[in-house]
Amino acid sequence: MKILIVIPRYNLTNKRDYEYAFPFGLGYISSALKNAGYSVDCLNLNHFDGTIEYLMNKILDSKKYDIVCSGHMGIGYTVIEKIINSAKAHKSKPKIIIGGTIITAESKLMFESLKPDFGVIGEGDITIIELIKCLENKEDLKKVNGIVYWENGGPIFTKPRELINDLDSLPTPDFQGIGFKEQLDNMGSNSSPYGLFDEPRVYPILCSRGCPFQCTFCYHSIGMRYRIRSIRNIMKELEGAVKRYKINTICIYDDLFSLNKERLYKFCREIKKLINKLQWECKWTCQLSVRDVDKEMLEKLKDAGCYAVSYGFESYSQKVLNSMKKPITPKQIDNAIKLMKETGLSIQGNFIFGDIAETKESAKETLDYWKKNCSGEIYLGFIQPYPGSKIYERCIQRGIIKDRLDFIKNKMNITNWFNMTDSMTDEEVLQLKKDILEARRKYAKYVVPLKIRKRKGNRYSVLVECPFCKKKINYRNFSIQDRILYTFWISCRSCKMRFSVVSRIYKFGVNHYEKIDFLRRNYLLIRNAILKRKM
Repeated sequence: MKILIVIPRYNLTNKRDYEYAFPFGLGYISSALKNAGYSVDCLNLNHFDGTIEYLMNKILDSKKYDIVCSGHMGIGYTVIEKIINSAKAHKSKPKIIIGGTIITAESKLMFESLKPDFGVIGEGDITIIELIKCLENKEDLKKVNGIVYWENGGPIFTKPRELINDLDSLPTPDFQGIGFKEQLDNMGSNSSPYGLFDEPRVYPILCSRGCPFQCTFCYHSIGMRYRIRSIRNIMKELEGAVKRYKINTICIYDDLFSLNKERLYKFCREIKKLINKLQWECKWTCQLSVRDVDKEMLEKLKDAGCYAVSYGFESYSQKVLNSMKKPITPKQIDNAIKLMKETGLSIQGNFIFGDIAETKESAKETLDYWKKNCSGEIYLGFIQPYPGSKIYERCIQRGIIKDRLDFIKNKMNITNWFNMTDSMTDEEVLQLKKDILEARRKYAKYVVPLKIRKRKGNRYSVLVECPFCKKKINYRNFSIQDRILYTFWISCRSCKMRFSVVSRIYKFGVNHYEKIDFLRRNYLLIRNAILKRKM
């Protein structure tokens, strides 16, 4: 069978755009298929100009494909719909398989609405091979666990797929086959959230799957049981990739990289050895839980080349943390923030408001702490009800989300300020929104460039003054799609503190948010609707 993997667009544009998070899932699917001996091609829509329909027709005209595979992380309904409809309309009539969170989180709704031929639910590494072999041999589809397909006009769900226990047995993701080098060659200073290099070459890696915790705002599409790769297996992937692609930034996307301290320290020893062998500078970042952090750990990370750490703080109220089922304490949050500043590592993190247990008092508790201790470098946000999460289910039960399909299609790509609380009134939530935006305006750092000079295409040399240490830094390779309205988080290369580089109009909007928030929100809705139709 000839198989085409289609990497969906992750931004609303018909222009080639390299600023997106590389898709782990489809990388693993590609490597699984190739390992099983299948002929696999890839169309990465992000790397071409033109509408989705035009690009799909062009590649489907070039070769007779039996299968088209795609998937998305959950907010790409319009893109996936256009991929499916283009494949269906083509004379070659390939079978269409869709996976990822977009199918896993709301399986029946999405399958019946999007109407692919097959849906893969949960981890797809083994499922995709069994499904295609079943189609080749015309066997009973009920034998394949973890899929949904059509029978007699309705969806049939097979038994759930067991989670993969031995992650070391899986091949490394086929990034090369799905266009990774092209993205690397087109990265800008702001292609990572830290801006450490003007010519960044960022390698993303997953060292585990799943999460043992059950935070109410999260959805674990690959299961809640935590499974890890061995350090030997991780390093084998990194040693090959770093040298092959001349990587200078490694981003570890595990939520719980610090769960096992002994394993973390072993990784530090091994990554330090790898970095010391290189002829160029290389740094890495990771995500930790505040419950595990101590000074010794952070010092070991820094010594091993770690540049920045990301955290999910969520709230400074213990009552709200308990409600979220977030197994941390305010004391641990405070300890982590102070230790990060002592150690000199760049910090990324979020406080998110609007949980079920949120009150005026708990929100004030978090905001007051943030104002006093965070210098604006920690992001303030509002809980979003993503499909599959407990918060999402609650919004449906209470009638906050009345039309699930409309919400997924049209409202998930903007910030929703729904009142999901037990005790706050709509007016109090509206006031909380104003308080959050006012806090951002007053305490977060929005820096308009001192100079901005176009280099080539959408690349610019941007001179900024750090609002913390006052050092002037020239980011020589900024990627800016919209000169009028842009904003990027960046880290100072001197003091490691984070701030936002923004256009003058964006900063004007921050300073006058009460006057233009309504207009801005409606502008985004209208703009996104227009862009979706054009894609």
